[in-house]
Amino acid sequence: MMHLPRMIVPVALAFALAAGSAAAQEAAPAGALNIELNEVAPSQKGCKLTFVAGNAFEQNLSKVSFEFVIFDQKGLVERMAVLDFRDLPAGKTKVRQFDLPGTNCEAVKSLLINDAPACVGDGVQGDACMKALKTGSKSPVELKG
Repeated sequence: MMHLPRMIVPVALAFALAAGSAAAQEAAPAGALNIELNEVAPSQKGCKLTFVAGNAFEQNLSKVSFEFVIFDQKGLVERMAVLDFRDLPAGKTKVRQFDLPGTNCEAVKSLLINDAPACVGDGVQGDACMKALKTGSKSPVELKG
């Protein structure tokens, strides 16, 4: 009889974890927000980043911005910047370009989307953009979310 409680605890813990995981999946927003780093190219100001942003939510996003962390070739933080993706209509894909003044493109190793300070739309919770974020890159610079 002493061994029975030891077996019950791991089984109960497994059920509790599975229930928590299912609840977390139910709370996740429907659809995804796809952000792809399409190109990194030198510009007159410094470095131009081109993104392809796809809103697979059922709701329009009237304002979306992301806080990016730019890492250099050594993996050190070069700078942080908030980039305003403006509006992203439901089911649509848009291209957004941003110039990073004073940044040498060759020095950029990777980008990290650290946060979404703005994720606004009817029926959209503020954390939906980060929860549903899917990232990718077609450039040599890695994009993580």
